[in-house]
Amino acid sequence: MANKFEFLARWGYAARGVVYITLGLIALLGSSAGEEASTHGALSNLLGQPFGRFLLGTVAIGLIGHVLWRLAQALLNADNQDSSLKGYLARGGNLASGIINGTLALAAARLVMASGGSSNGEGGPAAWLMQQPFGRFLVGALGLIVIAAGAVQAWRGISGKYRERLQLPSGRSDLLGGVSVFGLVARGLVLSITGGFFVFAAMVVDSGQAGSVPEALDWVRNLPSGTYLYALAAAGLVAFGLYSFIEARYRRIDAPEQADVKRGMAKAASAVDRLS
Repeated sequence: MANKFEFLARWGYAARGVVYITLGLIALLGSSAGEEASTHGALSNLLGQPFGRFLLGTVAIGLIGHVLWRLAQALLNADNQDSSLKGYLARGGNLASGIINGTLALAAARLVMASGGSSNGEGGPAAWLMQQPFGRFLVGALGLIVIAAGAVQAWRGISGKYRERLQLPSGRSDLLGGVSVFGLVARGLVLSITGGFFVFAAMVVDSGQAGSVPEALDWVRNLPSGTYLYALAAAGLVAFGLYSFIEARYRRIDAPEQADVKRGMAKAASAVDRLS
C-alpha cells in the first residue's frame, strides 16, 4: 500500500503543478488581453486542449491523490512533525491545503463529467462553513490557518527549509533551488492574502468576500506599481507549479502504512462519535 500511496502522492504534486502553471500563464498572458485568471478558467483551459477531457481527468485524479496525501500529513503526521506549535501549524496548513485542493478536484471532476458548464467551486469552503453552527468563527479560523500556512511556506523558501525534504541532484541544485524559492515565496504571499479575505468574510459575515487566488492577484494589481507586482506574482505561480513538479520527482515521501491509516480512521470515527 505504501508504494501505491507514494505514487498517488507524487501524481498529486504533478497535478497541482499543472493547475498552477496554467493559472500563472493565464494571468501572465491573458491579462494584457483583458482575460481574467481563475482556477476555473485554468481547468477549462485544460479541457479545451487536445485530449482535454482525458488530461483534465488525469489532473482530477491527481488532485484527489494530493488531498489524500495532505490528509495523511495533517491527521496521520506523515511528515513526522514535532509536537510543538510550529508542528501543529504545519499540520493545520496541510489540512487547509487539503480542503482547498479538494474544491479544485471537485471542480475538475464536474468539468470532466459535464460539458464544462458552470461548475465553479471557488469560494465553496467559505460558503459551506458559513452555513454551519458558529460558521463565521470557522471561516475566520480557516482564514488564520491559511495566513499562517502562507507565511510558513514563504519562510520555508527564504530560509531554505524546503530542502530538508528534497533530494535535489547536485548538478542542478542551484537552478531547481532558485525556482523553488521563487515559487514558494510568491505562493506563500498570495496564500496569506487569500487567508486575509477569509478573515474579512468572517468579520462581515459574508462568504462572498472570501476570495481565492484570482482575487489575491487582483488585489496585488491594485497596489502602487501593481502591474509589475502582478506580473511578478503570476510568474511566481508558474514557478510554484514547477516546484510542484520538483516535489513530485525529488521529495522524500513517508507514505503511511495500512495500520497507520486504520488507526487514523479509528481516531476520526471516535472523535465524530464524541461530537455527536
